[in-house]
Amino acid sequence: MNKDIEVSISNKNDVSIIAIKGDVTANTGEAIEKAYHQVSQDGAKRILLCFDKGSYINSGGIAILIGIAAESRENAQTIRMTGLSDHFKKIFHMMGLTKYTEIFPSEESALKDFH
Repeated sequence: MNKDIEVSISNKNDVSIIAIKGDVTANTGEAIEKAYHQVSQDGAKRILLCFDKGSYINSGGIAILIGIAAESRENAQTIRMTGLSDHFKKIFHMMGLTKYTEIFPSEESALKDFH
């Protein structure tokens, strides 16, 4: 497990894209939360979390993502995710995270018809 994480923010039309490269854990999740709060303060209503294909997510990281998903509902935001391995798609489905966010196979498909 890599302890480092790179999180960057970009925008495409009216969608805020948070790119995540590295392992998502309780320790590194703070960088994702910070990026989420930044785009929220900027008024984002549509947010795409783009995970690097090599990203590892542990239970602490899943807890961070569930917290973001819950907060996004309170903020009337829509969150989509992409870049997740089949393993993590299955875990997110089992954990119920897919009730709050949609998972897409690619950034292009996630951005299509995002409203």
